[in-house]
Amino acid sequence: MDGYEVSNSVSGTVHGDVIQGQNVTVHLPPKRRIPYQVRPPRASFVNRERELAALTAALARSEQGGPAVVAFSGLGGVGKTELVAKFAKERASHFPGGVLYADLKAYRHRSAVDLPGVLEGFLRALGVRPPDAEAERFGEFRTVTADQRCLIFLDNVEHAAEVRALLPSGGLVVAAGRRRLDALRMEGAEVLELDRLSAAAGAALVRGWLSAGRGTEVEVAALVERCQGLPLALNAVGSQLLGRGRLSVGQVVAELSHQEGRLAILNNEEGNLRETYDPVYQRLSSPGRSLYRLIGVHPGPFVSAELADAVGVERAEEALDELCAVHLLDVVVDQGPGERFQAHDVVRTHAYACARELPDRGELLARVVAYYRGRASLADRAMGARLRLQEPSGEDLPGFRCGADALEWLHAERANLRAVVEAAAERRWHDEVWRLCESLWPLYHGRKLYADWIATHEVGIESARWANNPDAVVRMHNQLARAHYEREEFGLAAEQLALGAEQVPLVADRRVVGVLYETDGLLCLADGRPGDAVERFTLAREANEGDAHGEIVQSYNLAQALIADGRADEALAALAGATVRAVATADHDMLMKLPLVHARAHRALGQLDRAVEQAGTCVERARARKQYAKEAQAHSLLVALAEQLDDAELAERSRARLRELQELPG
Repeated sequence: MDGYEVSNSVSGTVHGDVIQGQNVTVHLPPKRRIPYQVRPPRASFVNRERELAALTAALARSEQGGPAVVAFSGLGGVGKTELVAKFAKERASHFPGGVLYADLKAYRHRSAVDLPGVLEGFLRALGVRPPDAEAERFGEFRTVTADQRCLIFLDNVEHAAEVRALLPSGGLVVAAGRRRLDALRMEGAEVLELDRLSAAAGAALVRGWLSAGRGTEVEVAALVERCQGLPLALNAVGSQLLGRGRLSVGQVVAELSHQEGRLAILNNEEGNLRETYDPVYQRLSSPGRSLYRLIGVHPGPFVSAELADAVGVERAEEALDELCAVHLLDVVVDQGPGERFQAHDVVRTHAYACARELPDRGELLARVVAYYRGRASLADRAMGARLRLQEPSGEDLPGFRCGADALEWLHAERANLRAVVEAAAERRWHDEVWRLCESLWPLYHGRKLYADWIATHEVGIESARWANNPDAVVRMHNQLARAHYEREEFGLAAEQLALGAEQVPLVADRRVVGVLYETDGLLCLADGRPGDAVERFTLAREANEGDAHGEIVQSYNLAQALIADGRADEALAALAGATVRAVATADHDMLMKLPLVHARAHRALGQLDRAVEQAGTCVERARARKQYAKEAQAHSLLVALAEQLDDAELAERSRARLRELQELPG
């Protein structure tokens, strides 16, 4: 048309798909990855019509609104996980929100389950950033699942209350464990016991993978009987039959009939499974047996090729493939960077039996602890400069490309790391314990794993005392105080600081005293006493004199206290000096953080344009370092500044990025 120009370009930064029309531009949100965390089912599956029918009926109930619950109980190895894996695969299309899985054993400590930790994993899988406040995660989970129907599989459940706390707003929840959960009937749950396979079903399972010409019906029936009708045991024995064509069914039955030295737990609770697994273990290759013994010694739930190689398992990758082939290990789905493997608890019990008489069992455990301490130390140091009492370790282990990769590894290994801390404490390897705890600071502080944080540091304090290391005692008390501070348990935080202060006359490194002043300053700010906070942070900076990073950090804290005390001009002066030091020492972590406090100071002085500029600098640097929590803080400030400036475009850009950040893990 005359007088008009038609343009089909889009200016600015665009995320996701764009639809354009006359006077209309619609930004479609990026597609969310649908989680599927239950392992794939095996081809060998028989019977279970009753249980599958119960799950199908529960699915129908869930589609009418509200959550439906089915609870299965039964012996380890009876096939609870396999049943759910098959159902999930067949009915995945009914769960547009995805299929979520949590092994509560990995979150259990002294009989209590870290329920906020479970929800953290679920929320991240669903594309939602978990609230830092643990209590808020329960409401957030119910909000998200109100319009994202999921299948949620809770494994190794011991108490009905654990399931109740994790109920979504809708969808299907399947709970499995060894104990009957009759109390869940109050939630309308169907509670079923999963029996061993009948003789006919067991024979059908065997014949599903064993050719008709191999083994008589009598031998197959005897094999099912010796394996107690447990699919886990039948699959383990069957895999070796398939792998060794000259091994007859009769030979296997004979071996299963004459095994001795059974563990009491395998004899009683598991129905003589020691006699099932002994010959499976004996027929493994030498590397396979070595890896199996590692499973028995390792206190945590997951193993990896890197761990196996580090502790001396030869041909670790081949050994992992071998144990997976005979169903002694399963690949763990969605557990972060790198491949991890997990053994069924019955297998772990048997592996423990195989390893407990080893003359070098303690040495093997020491190598496991050394591996995790070394890798955790490398991960911690990849995060940047900070006060560390321990010397570097783990130089012979693979390093990390960047701090973001290191944090992801720590998070994926969190259950192993906590278990290793506790195992080392039981062995009274006290120096290993407090050093591990010191290295776990960036994980716990960055990912807010409060239950693990508090449990490990209570142990760490005792170990530092036994090690007669006052500096480490103060460090452990301070790191525990910070956990309580972030949970707004200010009284408990102050108690830990007081206990740490008792060691101050014995401390060798003045910077350690500085961390007490720093945390006390944070408590003063929380208590509405910014003037006292200024005093504490000033003392903390003096204690760090000569340590460039320490001085920069305490200047950063001091500036925040000065702003709160109405002295923003003094805050800018403190920040200017800190920025010069950070540039000179290439302290990139603090160069990312300092502009955010600069922005707050300029805002307090009414210099809004300068504040926007500084907050934008923080955004750019945080995004480059994948420090998404800090980037979110900067965007939140930009939204507030945009509202003051009546800048709708800036506000919408920051709100859009905040929505994207909610979808990112960590």
